[in-house]
Amino acid sequence: MLEAGTQARTWLAPAKINLALHVTGRRADGYHLLDSLAVFTRFGDRLEIAPADEDAFTISGRYADGLPLDDGNLVVKARDALRREAGAVQTPPVAIRLEKNLPIASGIGGGSSDAAAALNGLAQLWKLDLDSDALARIGLSLGADLPMCLKAKSLLARGIGDDLSPVAGFPALGLVLVNPAVAVPTPDVFKALAGHDNEALPPLPKRLDFHSIRNWLETTRNDLEVAARSIEPAIGEALKALKRADAAFMRMSGSGATCFGLFETGNVAKRAAVEIRARHPDWFVAATRSMEAE
Repeated sequence: MLEAGTQARTWLAPAKINLALHVTGRRADGYHLLDSLAVFTRFGDRLEIAPADEDAFTISGRYADGLPLDDGNLVVKARDALRREAGAVQTPPVAIRLEKNLPIASGIGGGSSDAAAALNGLAQLWKLDLDSDALARIGLSLGADLPMCLKAKSLLARGIGDDLSPVAGFPALGLVLVNPAVAVPTPDVFKALAGHDNEALPPLPKRLDFHSIRNWLETTRNDLEVAARSIEPAIGEALKALKRADAAFMRMSGSGATCFGLFETGNVAKRAAVEIRARHPDWFVAATRSMEAE
């Protein structure tokens, strides 16, 4: 229930960056098994939720155009799934506004992160007696990325993305995110994948700092990158732009087309983003930092 005087609140829906992603198998139902190290950034979409006389959902921001406002949107699906779980009496109408800052179908978990922010935000606003396991179960019914987006912390994800292990002590990393203004549908990438049974990630280094993580990443892969680049060669241009800007390490995130570059400090990342944006004004370019693990 909403208490009298409840005000609108805003939740961050952070970008999810797969620093490494190995495809380790495929289940009989078609879901791929993954082994991934993921971090979440301080930059992302934002979700404002307020009490209302009737449900409303609106979208603003750079990437709002063309997004559905009905139950074709994961935010609306999340609201409705939570309402079915808790009952209509406990879940009165709300107005939700999504500020869409992340590009669509870009491999950084935008839609899943939006839905996770909706689940977390509404559960708090409605004061629902649901623990994290219950929210994860609801989230998984909406998509394989939802459980990790509900955590929004540095983590290792296995299985279909639902077997999660937080990585304590993982440092904040300076990142530049680059998308060459193209969308790559995830199902198309998996269809183009040549192999499904690759080895798992190697163990993380005992000491977690910028240099050890960078060196560890050199021993890993994103098994979706070759398939994604066969669909959209512009991904290679994004990686070249990051290399030209002196990224210490660069790779495609998730199923693409967004790529990330690692930079030793936030200021160096900001300068690199300015440089890339000047050369490619139509691209999505964002300097940010990953959120430090607790």
